[in-house]
Amino acid sequence: MKNRIESVDLFRGITIVAMILVNNPGTWNHIYWPLEHAQWHGYTPTDLIFPFFLFIVGISISFAYKNKVSDLNTHKKIIIRSLKLIGLGLFLGWFLPHPPFHKNITELRFPGVLQRIGVVFFFAALINLHFNWKILLGVIITILFGYFFWMDFVPLPDGTLPTFDRAPNNWANFVDVHVLGNHTWKKDYDPEGLLSTLPAIATSLIGILIGKLLISAEHQKIIKIVALGILMIVFGYIWSYWFPFNKALWSSSFVLVTAGWGTLFLSALYYLNDIKKIHFGSIFKYVGSNAILIFFMSSFIAKSMGILKITENKSIHSWLYNFYTDLISPDKLASVSYAISVVLFYCIVGYILYKKKIFVKV
Repeated sequence: MKNRIESVDLFRGITIVAMILVNNPGTWNHIYWPLEHAQWHGYTPTDLIFPFFLFIVGISISFAYKNKVSDLNTHKKIIIRSLKLIGLGLFLGWFLPHPPFHKNITELRFPGVLQRIGVVFFFAALINLHFNWKILLGVIITILFGYFFWMDFVPLPDGTLPTFDRAPNNWANFVDVHVLGNHTWKKDYDPEGLLSTLPAIATSLIGILIGKLLISAEHQKIIKIVALGILMIVFGYIWSYWFPFNKALWSSSFVLVTAGWGTLFLSALYYLNDIKKIHFGSIFKYVGSNAILIFFMSSFIAKSMGILKITENKSIHSWLYNFYTDLISPDKLASVSYAISVVLFYCIVGYILYKKKIFVKV
């Protein structure tokens, strides 16, 4: 534990806390704009959260597999972990907290946050295991430019040119609709869809490269990391003129700008915690130590509270939220206050698990 880079643990915990905050408002009808996703093009602070987590997945891979041998046992562990993540995600979509206790398979959404984490982890870990940093960089560049070329220049099967609009003539949406059918979040697209998972892998690969630099003996590595973060943001904004920022499509410009901000945020934490030894935010470290478990718990409990009824017309969630609306106004403040209470609850859970030395590794 003494040799761990504390800033990475903090970053992971902050990201999970942010995920819980934005996923648990009192009501989706009253949300402050920083806690909302962009309607389509562009990005808000909330749109940074999931890319940050995939970025951290990459950093963690660079640490965990630094000295791993590319043997059958290592491959087996990667496959099992990936399947566990995918399975947990599918379970969240499948389970109902009342009879018959599950959805019909025809109603099940196949993609999801945990499913994407599982798929991204699988490919990023294997690529890291078998190739050096130069090939990783080449893979990232190939993915980002290949995805841009596919999305912008390859005609659809009917001969029409693709667009970046939320419409059937968008390649990412086209693939999801024709391959996944009814198993998507919306009828016309899924924010964790099939094609957009490809650039999401690039997000994690960038995290691997930053992680390799972070644990290296490079002289003045913090300056190099900051410079890389700034360069990614600059190139991301330049590229956005041709390929707009878009989380649902996970556009190449979105990959660069979110990885850039993630790199700068990590570098700030690293400078304060690991260089200057200004330790703070231990609660985030506690939550980050059981990141997947706490995220799964928060999703499972929130879903159950939103479905289970206290009265015929009132769920457990709405019943609890009424306490906030009775005491707090305006509605947006009541909504975010409820979300903060949920966050505090899971911070306490994370603290208890950490102090009891209970670490559930998926």
